[in-house]
Amino acid sequence: MIYRTKLTHASLAFVLAIAMLPLGCSPTARTSSPGPADPDAPTEFTTTESGLKYRILRVGSGDKPGRESFVTVDYVGWLEGGREFDSSYNRRESTDFNLSSVIPAWTEGVQLIGEGGMIELEVPPELGYGPAGNPPTIPPNATLHFKVELHDVR
Repeated sequence: MIYRTKLTHASLAFVLAIAMLPLGCSPTARTSSPGPADPDAPTEFTTTESGLKYRILRVGSGDKPGRESFVTVDYVGWLEGGREFDSSYNRRESTDFNLSSVIPAWTEGVQLIGEGGMIELEVPPELGYGPAGNPPTIPPNATLHFKVELHDVR
């Protein structure tokens, strides 16, 4: 007799995790904060010609994305005063997007690291949401800060 059951995403993930254990694999644990930086990560920001400030916190050893690449990332974003406005870590769900479809700072900055890398960005308003902001969370002319971990490039 063949039984048909409906698997939810959670139950499928559980089944896959259990199936991987005999192979010596373990599922990736999701955390609510960025992973560790390289011990020799710079403490000072570098400024690009566009005005983007960045620090490569973890270089990464995989492929680097191009301007039109699709990527999977985890990130946290906060305003100049320290108030967090968005975090994939808090949602415990990575984000997928095309680098050409995000704010200019992300298009430029994420291309600086390879898969497995992590970068901190300080984004001037003209490379973020500019004079319009992104109400209600991002005020007009806001300087934004992000930590971004690059998981996958397609």
